[in-house]
Amino acid sequence: MAEKGSLGACWEALTWCPGFQSCPVMSRALPGADGLVPAGSGGAGRSMVKHQPLQYYEPQLCLSCLTGIYGCRWKRYQRSHDDTTKWERLWFLILTSSFFLTLVWFYFWWEVHNDYNEINWFLYNRMGYWSDWSIPILVTTAAGFTYITMLLILALCHIAVGQQMNLHWLHKIGLVTTLITTVVTMSSIAQLWDDEWDMVFISLQATAPFLHIGALAAVTALSWLVAGQFARTEKATSQMLMFSAYLAVVVALYLVPLAISSPCIMDKAALAPRPAVLGHRGAPMLAPENTLMSFQKAVEQKVSGVQADVVLSYDGVPFLMHDKTLRRTTNVEEVFPERAYEHCSMFNWTDLEKLNAGEWFLQNDPFWTAGSLSRADYLEAANQSVCKLEDMLEVIKDNTSLILNFQDLPAAHPYYSTYINITLETILASGIRQQAVMWLPDTERQLVRQVAPGFQQTSGLKLDAERLREKGIVKLNLRYTKVTNEEVRDYSMANLSVNLYTVNEPWLFSILWCAGVPSVTSDSSHLLRKVPFPIWLMPPDEYHLIWITSDLISFLVIVGVFIFQKWRLGSIRTYNPEQIMLSAAVRRSSQDVKIMKEKLIFSEINNGVESTDELSFCSENGFANELVTPTDTKLRIN
Repeated sequence: MAEKGSLGACWEALTWCPGFQSCPVMSRALPGADGLVPAGSGGAGRSMVKHQPLQYYEPQLCLSCLTGIYGCRWKRYQRSHDDTTKWERLWFLILTSSFFLTLVWFYFWWEVHNDYNEINWFLYNRMGYWSDWSIPILVTTAAGFTYITMLLILALCHIAVGQQMNLHWLHKIGLVTTLITTVVTMSSIAQLWDDEWDMVFISLQATAPFLHIGALAAVTALSWLVAGQFARTEKATSQMLMFSAYLAVVVALYLVPLAISSPCIMDKAALAPRPAVLGHRGAPMLAPENTLMSFQKAVEQKVSGVQADVVLSYDGVPFLMHDKTLRRTTNVEEVFPERAYEHCSMFNWTDLEKLNAGEWFLQNDPFWTAGSLSRADYLEAANQSVCKLEDMLEVIKDNTSLILNFQDLPAAHPYYSTYINITLETILASGIRQQAVMWLPDTERQLVRQVAPGFQQTSGLKLDAERLREKGIVKLNLRYTKVTNEEVRDYSMANLSVNLYTVNEPWLFSILWCAGVPSVTSDSSHLLRKVPFPIWLMPPDEYHLIWITSDLISFLVIVGVFIFQKWRLGSIRTYNPEQIMLSAAVRRSSQDVKIMKEKLIFSEINNGVESTDELSFCSENGFANELVTPTDTKLRIN
């Protein structure tokens, strides 16, 4: 009985003194390096005690969901504060790399919304059939990015609460699948549409200042996690590596604005006039492209000009068609199935008149705008036919300027050598002002100057200003990715006007406006007309103030978090499952906590002492339930 009384006293003393080897009874339960400790202090007969790590169960819904979703470990006793294995750390590294890769891909595919129709048309020429690839790719990319982001957040939460990471094998398969799909898709786009990646650098001119603030906020928020790990880590080398890596990222973010160059960081007084907007093939979002209705809609939108693609029929009638065949924009496969793959110029006008050039627009809905048409516009679009150049000129001659592009005719065409003359005659006979016509083809340019000296000679090739002047060029018509802001200014100083195509997004229109671009060609003239001012315009001094203020606030928050975490966790040692973990500051009623019994296995060697009776006394008198309680913070018994 005296010994049992001393046992209770020892349990009570444990809350204040971790070193309890002096207790004559509890010394028998102390685990050694191998988990087996003699129960007695001498003699031939000794009782050996094997101590298994304490396991407890405390109902915590959030923690159960955290470990359950990430590693399918829904039961409390399946979780552990053990160190994460090297393999699981490797999976965390793969997860982090996949996050940044899918982030870049998602950002890219979201920003190229401006060129979705162009990409679809490009793939149509490669595969031979039309399909809207943009939305499936965007949805798939968004789903993959969301999935990877969710896993990364769960992994960071595991680190934050000190739980062992154990990614479930299904998630590992999903992670690898998402990673491989992203790499393959990015590689395919890079090979098929390599200059589209220039769009990323242009988009950064519009988004970089805001992405910088967002990244700064994210890294500042991560300081709580990094500081916690820093405070818990015992090795000075590990602490320095962790701190140095985090500090490098933070400093790099602080200095990123030095590399940010946006034309919209400028004084308002330096802003150039609003760029003129030309309708690309009319108004192709409101009506089928290159049809009479499309150009009528463009005129209604009060565009500054229109762009059209001209080709000559087999019997010498100039008409409007962009593709080499009629398959995409007409029902030629139904009317002339045996001739569907012929060049469009090999059809007589009488055959072209039989084709419907509007139903494809309603069926394919290339810009997702067909559903917004009124009933009258819908019926009108469904009954559009191939448009003559003469009819289009009659619609636009008194209101807008015109960029003309031409298709090369097959050598077997009867008007192969004279189609320029026929087209010129049609244009001059329409009564349109010569100064309103921007002549794009290089073919027979000298003849065009003689017949129509008032035409604005326009080039689709980016050459130096001196060579362009020698050729009599006064205007350039280039894709927006093919010219830099500096080149636009250089051409302007050389009295050369630049028109960029195809600009559909307001943010892209704003960037080009700030860069001083005189005019753009657009599929969405009805949207750009609603942009009376660049989406954002920031004076340099104001931008520098925001930059420095953000960096300073971030720095102060990070320093404060590190100090607080060091104060809060600096005295706490890492958890070792081979040791008994006790808490000395429990403020929770025992009825709220369900404690699993500690498993103590005693092995008798020769004639041992019945230690089970001694230890059961603690449980009977409530000492164990009061002292051995689960909390997130544990003290290691040394």
